[in-house]
Amino acid sequence: MITSIRNIHKIIMAGLIALLMQGQAEAGSRQHDANESRYDMAELLAFSKKVERTAASHGARVFILARQGRPDSELPEGINYTHVAFAVYSNIRTEDGRSIPGYAIYNLYQDEQDPGRSNLVVDYPVDFFAGAEQLKTGIIIPSVPLQKRLLKVITSETYRNLHNPTYSVLANPGDSKYQNCTEHTLDVIQAAVYDTDSKKAIKANTRAYFKPQQINISPIKLLFGSMFIPDVKIGDQDEQINTATYTTIVNYLQQYELSRAVLTLKAENIRLDI
Repeated sequence: MITSIRNIHKIIMAGLIALLMQGQAEAGSRQHDANESRYDMAELLAFSKKVERTAASHGARVFILARQGRPDSELPEGINYTHVAFAVYSNIRTEDGRSIPGYAIYNLYQDEQDPGRSNLVVDYPVDFFAGAEQLKTGIIIPSVPLQKRLLKVITSETYRNLHNPTYSVLANPGDSKYQNCTEHTLDVIQAAVYDTDSKKAIKANTRAYFKPQQINISPIKLLFGSMFIPDVKIGDQDEQINTATYTTIVNYLQQYELSRAVLTLKAENIRLDI
């Protein structure tokens, strides 16, 4: 009887913590099928083509893009997007055997069965935006030299070796213990910038030159969240919670003149930020 009460108590606590941390524990970094999207296929295709045409018009062989997988009301302050990945111009093989030009998306997604783990997955813009709360995206067009270096890293073993499958939505980008999609993106950027496959060198340079996003979450939420929610881990954090975000990557690349353009693209319009 006592054991049953304790189990019920744990279930209730887990539910309460999930509600408390809603929008902070949910990374919005899960792989989605177009059939479960809130948008129909025609909308996804139209927006995806718009993204591809915009990137191509800027001469992008490789670019970084982001999606918002949670409602605005559930996003922590300072975070505008929940999933970040690379887009690489490729020859794409269709189901009927044709080869057509387009962009393949290189993602780190949370595991469907175990959200405390992640997988590297290549899909396409329609798949990427199937998990979007809003049809909008942030796009970073790297400088031409950086694009060339990124392509070299992404098509090498280094890209896979930089993957740490132990996932945390609040991964500290200066530490190797956990990783999320944005940290993996940053690690690949650093490998390209510094022409290295050394994780130690990548993290040293990240701590020295990259300014992370500070996340303000109640210590109680963090404590209980890390106990009950598998994708919340804080063993790599100090008193201040730091993580990588799309915005902090934008700031980093702009600071060191490593980006050609930063765009915000919506289903109805395009805004050029710089």
